[in-house]
Amino acid sequence: MSICFPGFEQKRVVVPSSDGPIEIACLVGGSGPALLLLHGFPQTKAIWHQVAPALAKHFTVVASDLRGYGQSSKPDSAQDHSTYSKRFMAADQVALMKHLGHDQFFLLGHDRGGRVSHRLAMDHPECVNKLMVLDISPTLTMYENTTMEFARGYWHWFFLIQPNPVPETLIGAHPEFWLKNHMGRHAGTGIFSPERWAEYLAGVADPLGLRAMCEDYRAAATVDLLHDRLDRQEGKTLNIPLHVLWGQHGLVNQCFKPLEDWKLVASHVTGKAVPCGHYIPEEIPEMLLAEIKEFFCQS
Repeated sequence: MSICFPGFEQKRVVVPSSDGPIEIACLVGGSGPALLLLHGFPQTKAIWHQVAPALAKHFTVVASDLRGYGQSSKPDSAQDHSTYSKRFMAADQVALMKHLGHDQFFLLGHDRGGRVSHRLAMDHPECVNKLMVLDISPTLTMYENTTMEFARGYWHWFFLIQPNPVPETLIGAHPEFWLKNHMGRHAGTGIFSPERWAEYLAGVADPLGLRAMCEDYRAAATVDLLHDRLDRQEGKTLNIPLHVLWGQHGLVNQCFKPLEDWKLVASHVTGKAVPCGHYIPEEIPEMLLAEIKEFFCQS
């Protein structure tokens, strides 16, 4: 059973998709304007457990598991990896929010969830009032500006995209070793409660979940780049307020310029580095709460 936040209701919603029905697991709580929270790799909606209850005092909070993660569906992937394209993953979340009665909402995504959020706002601009992303630059920018330093630090980007079953077999042989190596090198594993760690490990240890996570990355290196390049060719940009936070001690800060990078794809960008590594919601939850409330609550 996945972690539930105090005062939140667990829901499992079947949403339509061009590749068949998808079940999305989510937690819903609070009242006020709708705020959708999307997690990153290799995690689940549990990343928000230190901020969601406080946010529920100001917003109707929806924290969901992306397709392929947590308690959500983990469908077989198409040969072109489109099943796990950010376009399909974003459409899941739009359908979820509409099912819950929210045609428009605020959007916050960390890591892979930030990439899904970027695509969601591009494909469904009528749905998103404001967007916040955590510790990422745009996917196309990061791939096109890969350096030796970035490749060494984010080597999993290039490992997970290898053909099935290479990464699945190697990670599956010792999932906890992989998880400790991957997540521990960013901020140490001490920032994760035993309950959250167990949930993240369960996802990596599940062969269907592991395959889905690899497909997420394979899509990011193929079909997602096609979508991003088409946006660039057509001159499409985000015309909503976008706020980006990134870890001062993380590799994104070392290798990229997030504020400048996001200004290439969005017209109203603010943001700053914050005193942490990659896992912002779990390293500095109080500071993140303040940033969320200031950004989404201001007119």
